[in-house]
Amino acid sequence: MANIVTIITTLSMSAVATNGRIQAGGVYYMISRSLGPEFGGSIGLMFTVANSIAAATYIIGFCNSLQDMMKDYFNGSQIFDGGVNDTRLVGTITLIAVLALAIVGMDWVTRVQMGLLFLLIGAQVDFLVGAFMGPLDDLEASQGFIGLSSKVLSLNLGSDYRKSEGKDQDMFSVFGVFFPAVTGIVAGANLSGDLKDPASAIPKGTLGAIFTTFCTYLIYPILIGAAVMKDASGNSSIYIEYKDNVTNFWENPVFTNESCSKTGDTDENGIKVCSYGTQNSFQVMELMSAWGPLIYIGCFAATLSSAIASLVGAPRVLQALAKDKLYPGIYGFSKGSGANNDPVRGYILVFIISLACIIIGDLNLVSTLLSNFFLASYSLINFSCFHASLIKSPGWRPGFKYYSLWVSLLGGILCLAVMFLVDWVTALITFLCVLALYLFVSYRNPDVNWGSSTQAQTYVSALKTTLDLNTVEEHVKNFRPQLLVLTGSPGSRPPLLDFAQSITKNISLLACGHVIQGPQTQRVRNSLIRQAYRWLQRHKIRAFYSVVEGNNLEEGARNLFQLVGLGKLRPNTVLLGYKANWHKCDRQELKAYFNTLHEALDMYFGIAILRVPQGLDYSQIIEDEDTPVVMNGNDGAITQITEDRPGQSAANQLTQELAKMLGTINSNTRNTYYRDGTDSEASTPPGSPEVERAVVSELPRPDDGQKRRASIANLFRGPGGVELSKDVLNNITMFKRKQKKGTIDVWWLYDDGGLTLLVPYILTTRSQWSGCKLRVFALANRKDELDMEQRSMANLLSKFRIDYSDVIVIPDVAKKAAESSRMEFDQLIHEFKTKSTEEISKENEGILISEAELLGQREKTNRHVRLRELLLENSREASLVVMTLPMPRKSSVSAPLYMAWLETLTRDMPPFILIRGNQTSVLTFYS
Repeated sequence: MANIVTIITTLSMSAVATNGRIQAGGVYYMISRSLGPEFGGSIGLMFTVANSIAAATYIIGFCNSLQDMMKDYFNGSQIFDGGVNDTRLVGTITLIAVLALAIVGMDWVTRVQMGLLFLLIGAQVDFLVGAFMGPLDDLEASQGFIGLSSKVLSLNLGSDYRKSEGKDQDMFSVFGVFFPAVTGIVAGANLSGDLKDPASAIPKGTLGAIFTTFCTYLIYPILIGAAVMKDASGNSSIYIEYKDNVTNFWENPVFTNESCSKTGDTDENGIKVCSYGTQNSFQVMELMSAWGPLIYIGCFAATLSSAIASLVGAPRVLQALAKDKLYPGIYGFSKGSGANNDPVRGYILVFIISLACIIIGDLNLVSTLLSNFFLASYSLINFSCFHASLIKSPGWRPGFKYYSLWVSLLGGILCLAVMFLVDWVTALITFLCVLALYLFVSYRNPDVNWGSSTQAQTYVSALKTTLDLNTVEEHVKNFRPQLLVLTGSPGSRPPLLDFAQSITKNISLLACGHVIQGPQTQRVRNSLIRQAYRWLQRHKIRAFYSVVEGNNLEEGARNLFQLVGLGKLRPNTVLLGYKANWHKCDRQELKAYFNTLHEALDMYFGIAILRVPQGLDYSQIIEDEDTPVVMNGNDGAITQITEDRPGQSAANQLTQELAKMLGTINSNTRNTYYRDGTDSEASTPPGSPEVERAVVSELPRPDDGQKRRASIANLFRGPGGVELSKDVLNNITMFKRKQKKGTIDVWWLYDDGGLTLLVPYILTTRSQWSGCKLRVFALANRKDELDMEQRSMANLLSKFRIDYSDVIVIPDVAKKAAESSRMEFDQLIHEFKTKSTEEISKENEGILISEAELLGQREKTNRHVRLRELLLENSREASLVVMTLPMPRKSSVSAPLYMAWLETLTRDMPPFILIRGNQTSVLTFYS
């Protein structure tokens, strides 16, 4: 069974090892690059511990053999007690010697290993010769060594598990002690960094070693079982007395427990047992050999050779693990010394762990734990091969072809099964250790890109799910607002993005749209995309980012509306910031903003416009650490790409200054660099074509751990890295913080399909808004129907299962607004008014307000001015106001008049969002 496990694991390991260049780190390197940092990191740390324990196990075995030799050849000489204390002393000295050898260097390690190999071969030859020679005298025969005999073999064929160390033994308990003898299959892999051609050497060397040891482990037990009795007292007198008086040699009383009652050793229960025979003596091979001392020397060679391999391999795994910075506090172990970069610090750590195990002094106790650690590693090696084969990634092209994904899966399951069969308690501890380390690395989310099969699996799963989603019929119960947010660069409008995430987090799609004046080079586009995703990741916002080119906002937004999304994963609602500088900006810019709303409605998008008192655009205040800086090829000056947005406009997505600069960059830029010192091609994988690079002095890169623990003050910095004031930070993070207890006032003025109700309901389910209650405002057609309208609205909300605190019906919205309110409105549109339609040229069409338009929209204007009065009266202290967005009728209302309506509704109010659905029902009564 042990060799089945190792053969399958070696086939899997060979496939993984030949799928590209293997660097230092051995098993850890292969698993981490195949299954990802989570599995690799957990196994890497456990494998380091396992090899440290293995070194102690082999040294304890060496000490036990040495004590047996002292007993047999030196009259039982001992230092302290001939037991655990002697093991501790001799083991410590031996471990120090092995450590010194490792520190001296791999050249001396190789020489010593070759010498030990010759001694081991000599011991095996000695055993084989002795086995065929048979017993040399009656003393050896009385100790159970009869010589090769088919009868002895038949007597030993059956199982005969006995009680030992206080518990009944079985096949799996014995397997747990034996299995470390076959764990050397990873010795070559652990030294992968020192091999000339690891992809070739690992499969050939490991499979050859398995075949050799399999033959050894198969033949030697057969020879022992065919030549030595199970029990023997070692009493030569009894043996001689009955040798010629019994018909069958196995009937000699010397081979029964009765003969041991006087001369045998005492077990833990005080009962006399035989001291010799395969069931009782660990010196059977020495007994069968031609010259006994050589067998002991062979045991010394085998145990010391394995101890050296473990102590040399474990620090190299730790060194590779430390270089990847998966765990805090271990990076110091990545530093090596000498020409071979030997991990001296790792040697010291492994020495300490091994020394602690030697102090325990119990070989069997340590072996069971060790077996489980190795089995866990082998299970993941098999699973990594299975997983990489299953997902059929084009990058999975191993040079070693003699593997099967199903055999690898069987090997992984077999390893897990054997773990629990050997000792379920130890297996459970091992499993929990792997799980805890996996979760820890997963929580830290290291910034690595190794092309693991789990990354490929993410793609395969996403692709399959997206395709499956195309066959799912849409249903109103499954509607969710999927937002396209016109953010520009994500770092420019943090409050807008935070508000969007409070709607979509964990339930729906969030995409950031960015319009730049084009055309631009792909290198610049890649830089913007990389910058955006780094910002989103650091701020823990789960969103997509799309950048498009356009001559103006209207054209760019149209491109976004048409292109963003895939299949059913497409936005259905556009969220943008309110254009607070609409009355000051260029009038063509105002027209483009207004036409953008029309474009969204024409494409059946819902629309949401957010306004906050302090504004949404912080691009002139915040300096993003990841903002690209470019190297000018002419004079080497570093220039930061910026986005120039007039005033505090929250909707102008065009980066005009950026566009001007990019015109120069396209022709002069040799590369794009980030403020953290990385460049746009830094992640180019090995083997890719060389990219022309400009020389730039590296800027300091923040520590990943520090960035992850960064406070709000560190996430947002002003120009030059200066700290922002508390008030500014509060404004930037207004939607990240928990809102004070208050109300979300919903002014549901028109039936738009229910989006105006659904969005505030979703907000109340978020922790930031959990302290806010919904208040719903509706309009009554007649004052005498006020009570009926209120009951009807309450009943409707109950059917929709919308929790609310109050329903308020407004009866007199059509009432004429106060004179002061009308004067304020007239002041807003004063500079846009023209007396005659003839004065409106084609160029100014839609950006001037004629007397005819004012007259035609008089009732709507009065309605919005009146709503302003009602808002001030009822919702001035609300935490958030949600209102149905007035419909911008094409050819009926101009851009400035429409913006004046919005200004009238939202000016000097709490955070205010205007929402208009696309008339598709998003709420239903039915289950």
